[in-house]
Amino acid sequence: MLGLGRTRTQTRSNRPMSLGGLDYADPKKKSNFVGKILMAAVLTALCILMLKQSPSFNTPSVFSRHQPGVIHVLVTGGAGYIGSHAALRLLKDSYRVTIVDNLSRGNIGAVRILQELFPEPGRLQFIYADLGDAKAVHQIFSQNAFDSVMHFAAVAYVGESTLDPLKYYHNITSNTLTVLEAMAAHGVPTLIYSSTCATYGEPEKMPITEETPQLPINPYGKAKKMAEDIILDFHKNSNMAVMILRYFNVIGSDPEGRLGEAPRPELREHGRISGACFDAARGITPGLKVRGTDYKTTDGTCIRDYIDVTDLVDAHVKALEKARPGKVGIYNVGTGRGRSVKEFVEACKVATGVPIKVDFLPRRPGDYAEVFSDPTKIRLELNWTAKHTDLQESLQVAWRWQKSHLNGYGSSLAKSS
Repeated sequence: MLGLGRTRTQTRSNRPMSLGGLDYADPKKKSNFVGKILMAAVLTALCILMLKQSPSFNTPSVFSRHQPGVIHVLVTGGAGYIGSHAALRLLKDSYRVTIVDNLSRGNIGAVRILQELFPEPGRLQFIYADLGDAKAVHQIFSQNAFDSVMHFAAVAYVGESTLDPLKYYHNITSNTLTVLEAMAAHGVPTLIYSSTCATYGEPEKMPITEETPQLPINPYGKAKKMAEDIILDFHKNSNMAVMILRYFNVIGSDPEGRLGEAPRPELREHGRISGACFDAARGITPGLKVRGTDYKTTDGTCIRDYIDVTDLVDAHVKALEKARPGKVGIYNVGTGRGRSVKEFVEACKVATGVPIKVDFLPRRPGDYAEVFSDPTKIRLELNWTAKHTDLQESLQVAWRWQKSHLNGYGSSLAKSS
C-alpha cells in the first residue's frame, strides 16, 4: 500500500513556498511581525513622553547647579579624621557638601554617619575618586557647581614622609596642583587650604607667627610648602579668594560622639600621639613609645601645640566666611601654648584611667624640639580663639569614642563613660 488515504497534517497554503532553494515567508506572518515592532515603538515613545512630563526627568542634580542662598563646598578628604569633622560642621551650618575621597586613609563609616544625620536630598553627596587622576577630577568639577573647596586630602605622617618621600610629593604637591587647575578651569572662586606648622621646620624663636621663615625639615612639611607656593604663585594673576591655615597638632573628636579618629592599623607606628596612647590603654600595643628624650626642652621631650579638632573646623568655617575675592589670608591655628610629650602622656593616663606603660626610645627622623603658635593674627582678623584648651578634657572626649568603637567605624557599642 502506498498510503493514499493518509491525512495531511499541514495544508500547502501554510507552508513557506520554495523556489530554487529559496524560502519565501508567508505575507501574513510578516505583517504580524512588523505590527509587533510598530507597537513596541509606539509604547516606547509613550513611555519617553510620560517621563519627559515628569518633574524629575531631565532635571539636573541640585549639586550640579548654583542655588541662591546655598553655598556648595567640596571637601576633599572628607572621609578622613579632620575632613569628616569639617563636613559635619558645614552640614550643621546648612552648607551643601560634596565629599571626594579615595578611602586610602579615610573611612566610609564616617560618610555613612553623615548621610544618616543629613538624609535630606541636596545636602550631602559622596564621590569615590583619587585626586591623582586629573581626568576624574575635572569630570567631578564639570558635573558639580562648587562655590568653594576645602582641600584636606593628604597623607600626613612626618615619620612616613621620611621613609617614602615621593608618595608625599605626589599626594600633597601634585594633587593640590590638580585641584587648583580644576578650580581655575571651572571658575570655582574660593579655596580654603589645609596646611601645617611643619612648613616652619624648627624655628629659632617661639612662638611661631605667620612671618616666621618657612624652613621645613621633612618631606611632609616640604610638600605642603611647595603646595602653598603653587597656590600663591597662581593667585598673583587670579581673583580667587584663598585662605591658608597652618595648624598644629590635632587631638579630640566630636563632643557628641558621632565621629572620631580611626586610622589604619598598619599606620599605627606613624600616627598621632593620641592614637598611640589610646592603643596602649586598650592593650592593642604593649605600651607607648616616646621617641626622643634629649631635646633642649624642660623635660627633654618634644613640645607641641595641641589643637582640638572642634576648634580647628571652627577656624575653617570662619575662614570660609571671611574669604574675599582677590585676597589671600594665611593663619596659624593653635592654642598658643606648648605642652611636652611627657605632659601629654600624663594627661592621657588620667583621661583613660589606665596606667600606660611608656618606653623611651631614640629620636624619630624629621622631628623637631619645640613648636607652638602665636594665634594673634587669626584672633584679630577672623575673630577665632581656641575654646577647647583643656588637654585632659579633649582626650576624655576622644577616649569615649574609642571605647565605644573598638573596631573604629566597623563597630559601635553601647555608650560608655
